[in-house]
Amino acid sequence: MSKTIIHVDMNAYFATCAQIIYPQYKGKPLAVGGQGSRSIISTASYEARKYGVHSAMPTYQAKRLCPNLIIVSPDFKVYERFTNQFVDIIRKYATKVEIASIDECYADISDNLKQTTLKPLQYIKNIQDEIYHQTGLSCSIGVAPNKFLAKMGSDYKKPMGLTVIRKKDVPAILWPIPIGDMYGCGKKTSKLLQEEYGINTIGDLANNTNPVVVNKLGKLYEVLHSWANGEGSDNVSEEIDDPKSIGNSQTFLFDTDDYDEITALFKELSASVSKRAERENKVGLTIQIVIRYYNFETVNRSVTLTKPTNKQLTIFYEAMKLFDRNYRDEPIRLLGVTLQNLSDEGSLVEQLSLFDDFTTKSKTEVIVDLLNEEYEKPTFKKLSDIKGKE
Repeated sequence: MSKTIIHVDMNAYFATCAQIIYPQYKGKPLAVGGQGSRSIISTASYEARKYGVHSAMPTYQAKRLCPNLIIVSPDFKVYERFTNQFVDIIRKYATKVEIASIDECYADISDNLKQTTLKPLQYIKNIQDEIYHQTGLSCSIGVAPNKFLAKMGSDYKKPMGLTVIRKKDVPAILWPIPIGDMYGCGKKTSKLLQEEYGINTIGDLANNTNPVVVNKLGKLYEVLHSWANGEGSDNVSEEIDDPKSIGNSQTFLFDTDDYDEITALFKELSASVSKRAERENKVGLTIQIVIRYYNFETVNRSVTLTKPTNKQLTIFYEAMKLFDRNYRDEPIRLLGVTLQNLSDEGSLVEQLSLFDDFTTKSKTEVIVDLLNEEYEKPTFKKLSDIKGKE
């Protein structure tokens, strides 16, 4: 028997969060993004979209289209708080919830529907309504027998849409959709399919018989072709806290291959992991990174140290080495850093011995860096540096 999977997608999430935090902006054209001359729009409210403002648009162009546009800087702490709120509500209705990103998740409600007297669509509508009334967030929900169709369903109608896609509905609902709007089919792939092979819709891909396309895309073709025909996984994987690891990940506002931006995020993630480990008095022997590319392909790589650590500089240093060795020079959607194989924090002597592995700096330089980092100001200096300035 097929399952009932839903995909819950928040509508204009960052912009809506801003309008909730700042009630004076409700009902007004608002966008989340940077203020600089080279900045771009991350998310636009539906009021702003009426003027033609949309994601990835340069800020200066958005202001030309909408002179009264309110620009708000991103605030991930606020988004995380709202995410926890709407996910907690969904957990009341579903046996399994899988968080896909900061503004979307999958849920398996198959068993829940068996235990309620409500009709399925009313049960799902209650989820949508409770999220709105409790948090102020609007969402669209896709309902299907697998995750791919549920995801496509949530994108089908916005805002506050509720779309059911059964396998028998695939030709009528899914196939007319442009190939560029297909989940998992990145910009490069969709452009290739359109310009080189005349595959313009999901239906074109579903009914493709050209072996050249099959060979060109390889394994990706197998996945996309099966999805285009309504197939896909119905396994909703609930995230469970692993007591043997401390990690953090973050999705970029836009897919990026900017090395400086990637490095900055690794620094932020390393700092977050380090602070949590120190707070819990834990050190880890293994450092793992996660790289999720624009096409949702995910790569995990790890390194095991000679001695455990919880220091930010060490975590960042090892994470960047892993990244540099494994990066494919393609746009990235998400990065993650995890400290694994945890144990209770050891003595200072044991911690200092960790720095034997550093080759770009002397042990003294690394210790000075970490001591200054610990006290958040340049309190410590090498004696040779002081003498050199006398």
